[in-house]
Amino acid sequence: MNLTRPGAMAHACVAMRGVGMADPRLSIRRSRFPIEKQPSKEAGALRPRRMAPCHLPRRPAWALLAALLACAAVYAAADQPAPKPKPVRPPSAEAVEKAIRRGADFLLRRQNPGGSWGSARNTKGLNVYAPVPGAHHAFRAAVTSLCVSALIESGDDRPAARKAIGAAEAWLVQNLPSVRRATPRAVYNNWAHAYGIQALVRLLRRPDAEGDQAARLLRLIRQQIDLLGRYEAVNGGWGYYDFRYRTQKPGGAPTSFLTATVLVALHEARQAGVAAPQKIVDRAVAAVRRQQKPDCTYLYAEPLKWRPMFVINRPGGSLGRSQACNLAMRLWGDERISDEVLGAWLDRLFARNCWLDMGRKRPVPHESWFQVAGYFFYYGHFYAALCIDELPAGRRPHFQGHLAHILVRLQEKDGSWWDFPFYDYHQQYGTAMAVMSLVRCRRRPPAPARRKPGPERTLR
Repeated sequence: MNLTRPGAMAHACVAMRGVGMADPRLSIRRSRFPIEKQPSKEAGALRPRRMAPCHLPRRPAWALLAALLACAAVYAAADQPAPKPKPVRPPSAEAVEKAIRRGADFLLRRQNPGGSWGSARNTKGLNVYAPVPGAHHAFRAAVTSLCVSALIESGDDRPAARKAIGAAEAWLVQNLPSVRRATPRAVYNNWAHAYGIQALVRLLRRPDAEGDQAARLLRLIRQQIDLLGRYEAVNGGWGYYDFRYRTQKPGGAPTSFLTATVLVALHEARQAGVAAPQKIVDRAVAAVRRQQKPDCTYLYAEPLKWRPMFVINRPGGSLGRSQACNLAMRLWGDERISDEVLGAWLDRLFARNCWLDMGRKRPVPHESWFQVAGYFFYYGHFYAALCIDELPAGRRPHFQGHLAHILVRLQEKDGSWWDFPFYDYHQQYGTAMAVMSLVRCRRRPPAPARRKPGPERTLR
């Protein structure tokens, strides 16, 4: 560990304040000047007055040193080898296919009569902030989009699956255009726009998407991209809260993972022939880069850049985010996100999966170690599966085996997967993400029928 690296001491001191430790520079300053002299009421007399104590808590010298070493370690982490997961026995190809089919059956059973998935019905003592009705419009649209994508990717060609996909497509065409933020504070609709784009792209690639149907889907993709432009944060990227300013164009800080989610969706839209304005993409990429640490750990949100070693910003807290952020940066041309970086973070995810797993199914967000929230579990594994797709074919089996080993054993008796009790959306989005992850673990995945990409249609 190189503590003489330029800026290491200053950044470590800032990090120590972030974790509640006293800045050693303040301690030194306090010890050198413990007493100052001030005039007393009696003319010409001086009396000593002790300085006011520093507002930061005192810590023993050994604790300060330990914190300094831990905080400075981030500068050496990029040069250290990633932890390697223990060997596992991957599930058989038949077990993976069975899990995918059971997941698809669950989604078919839980589809709402109107074609959507999810509802606001299942509540608990502590519910996620969700002002009605707009928050639930966004949640239902995002979850429905994920479920449509999962059924399409699973390759399920049964009549029930085709009927469900058709009903969901009709629901999305009718409801996606009207999804907006619930209040000036809650901008959950950004999730719906991102996952809506990905579902529409998959619907567009189906062999029967021709003529008027394809034109309708393309118009809807353009509209969702336009809405993302409206709800982009003022400094680039996307978040889902704006508690501070509540302005027409959100003034809240973007989060690294939602910005990455949108960037992945915009890249898929571009592959389908619909390009987002480049200035929006450039600002979003810059927002993720500002939140990237030297070891490809990503901050939870941009304001936490002043607390880089706060627990949620450490590698254990970033396990569910780094996969999505690395993927987004790679797709949009960041040459620093090499195969080695993707592989290192996949190894880290599987070797230290316990940090995510300990948060799974906990009812309170961010109550687990490293402030991990339960709803990052299947999200993180889904984007890990997309990262595996970016690697050369020869390197994939190692990671596919580990991913399938984790997901197959966590499937519930009813065929679902879930990680956080979230109204009546959690089983649906968890199952959709797990199914799409397992699809990328197939030994010989069938080649999907794809439409030929047309010329880019740039929004102006």
